[in-house]
Amino acid sequence: MAELQKSYENTVTDKALRNAVSANSLSALVLNRDNTAVHDTYFSVEVPYTGISDQKSSGRCWLFTGTNVLRAKAMEKYNVKNFFFSQIYLFFYDQLEKSNLFLQCVIDTRTKPIDDQMVRWLFQNPLSDGGTYTGVADLVTKYGLVPQDVMSETYNSDNTSEISSVLKRKLREFGIVLREKAEAGANQKTLEQLKIEQLKTIYRMLVLAYGEPVSQFTWAPKDANGKTIGTPKTYTPLEFYREICGEEDLNADYVMLMNDPTRPYNQVFEIDCDRHLYDGHNWLYVNLPIADVKQAAIASLKDSAAMYFSCDVAKCLNRKTGILDLNNYDYGSLFGTTFGMDKRQRILTFDSGSSHAMTLVAVDLDADGHPIKWKVQNSWGASNGQQGHLIMTDDWFCEYMFRLVVNRKYCSPEILNILKQKPTRLPAWDPMFAEEE
Repeated sequence: MAELQKSYENTVTDKALRNAVSANSLSALVLNRDNTAVHDTYFSVEVPYTGISDQKSSGRCWLFTGTNVLRAKAMEKYNVKNFFFSQIYLFFYDQLEKSNLFLQCVIDTRTKPIDDQMVRWLFQNPLSDGGTYTGVADLVTKYGLVPQDVMSETYNSDNTSEISSVLKRKLREFGIVLREKAEAGANQKTLEQLKIEQLKTIYRMLVLAYGEPVSQFTWAPKDANGKTIGTPKTYTPLEFYREICGEEDLNADYVMLMNDPTRPYNQVFEIDCDRHLYDGHNWLYVNLPIADVKQAAIASLKDSAAMYFSCDVAKCLNRKTGILDLNNYDYGSLFGTTFGMDKRQRILTFDSGSSHAMTLVAVDLDADGHPIKWKVQNSWGASNGQQGHLIMTDDWFCEYMFRLVVNRKYCSPEILNILKQKPTRLPAWDPMFAEEE
């Protein structure tokens, strides 16, 4: 301790810095004033769209992003300038399916000790409002879609933390009951019958918080003035989904590309038991060099196809300007040190990982076709960032982009060939695979 104290030179400069740092926000002090000029908002390749969604105080970015990609298809089909799907409709089933997933996995692991790593992970993570594209694809395929005005948001869907906490507590209680019944000799059939009774309680709690999902609705598109276009038609949610997406398979026709330098490139990975539905799909992704990810993204954007995109959004984000730039903040100059970890080192030390999903909608290319900057449509409301968007430099994209979901037709033959590999399975608790919120 004496050596540490002796190393600190209490200079006049340090005294001034201490006064400033102790009394002000760090982000205000380290804001790089040389990088606050008006940024270029031109993009040479941009997917046409209108409207910005708002997930408010919820972790449903994955769901807003997934439905934002799909709503472009609806806007084109119905020739309307603005359209949104109901997120709460799918979110109701997401929470119910995740509850069933937890309880069934508790039954499946009933012979393992309570301190087994999988059992511990289950009880630590019985439910969340976060998710991934795979969840969107499985939920839409099973339950369909409805327009936003058919099932509207509630206070608790906009503010999910409190109801999620109550649901998790109840699920943990149900889970320990299942284990105790199993220890007392109950067989699997008896436990699964008890699970159904438990899910009835969860269903009621979800209805009280979010309302009961519709099974049928009558709807017609409306123009910018609110006038109905054509004759209203009666749909089931699955019929509505199929009318918009046709024969497209949201799982089989799409692939998740990842840039994770901690693992070998050009390999397929699968995340065990980290899915939204018990009978759904685990995460499956191809780990690629960042240049290959960019190539697929540019091909998709050139064909006017927006994409599900996720990143470590908080890093170097200037919320006021909506710019993601490695040069936005200069912590090194303030503290007289450097912050030199690369992407691989940041992941290994838990300093960085995918935290938020958005819709990739634009890229600006130079004369040689190389990306200069990218634009995403966010779900934080129209008043946030660049009128609801964030713009990132290509350097930032390289360092903090993690996942991109593209249609297979935009993937190179080499990527499609890699997908034929048997996936390497990773455990659900791998720190790289927290759900996007």
